[in-house]
Amino acid sequence: MSGIEGKVVAITGASSGIGEATALLLAERGARVVLGARRPERLAALAARIEEAGGQAAWSRTDVTRRADLSDLVTLACDRYGKLDVLVSNAGVGLISPLDDLRVEDWEEMIDVNVKGVLYGIAAALPVFRAQGFGHFVNTVSTAGLRIVPLQSVYAATKNAVRTLSEGLRQEAGDSLRVTVVSPGFVRTEFAERIDPSVKARIVDKMDAMGLSPDAVARAIAFAIEQPDGVDVGDIVVRPTAQD
Repeated sequence: MSGIEGKVVAITGASSGIGEATALLLAERGARVVLGARRPERLAALAARIEEAGGQAAWSRTDVTRRADLSDLVTLACDRYGKLDVLVSNAGVGLISPLDDLRVEDWEEMIDVNVKGVLYGIAAALPVFRAQGFGHFVNTVSTAGLRIVPLQSVYAATKNAVRTLSEGLRQEAGDSLRVTVVSPGFVRTEFAERIDPSVKARIVDKMDAMGLSPDAVARAIAFAIEQPDGVDVGDIVVRPTAQD
């Protein structure tokens, strides 16, 4: 048995990109996955694909800006499978633009999704993990928080907020819980779909030229999850070799 087989893993942002790739890989390795995202038709299709391949999957429409949705996702995992081993907080948005554009609504959305969404996940899962005596938080951040560049100030700030939050959580977690931060670089996902058009072309060009498959990040997440009890993989950076 692998360190993944039999584990129950809830994943936000599971309908595409890194979340979808992670769900498929973990299910293939024997995890029971609980899928959350805002697009129910994609979740239903992904769950069916996993089940057709012999895996186990449940899903719930999940908007991470709604605390009740995260609570429902965790409750679904516990009701369906009797426990929750891992919460992968992967949902995120990157509405990149110059600060001078004053796209305050975009700033607020990034804070709501990227920061508060992770906090709502912690609020839902932490009591369950404490009651069980085990649990693992995996939070997707970004290399944008490691190398600050123009146009990404707010996005990077939200990701670094989660990095800081995760380290604090790790220190408070004690010896029975684990906390992992995964920082992807350029990955071929839907990330650029809602970026300011004046910036989008440059981001898409870089994704096309060097972007990793989401599978690469999924494998990193799987690596952290499969470690034996008592081993906490704290921080993983996954980026193309060509990325600065």
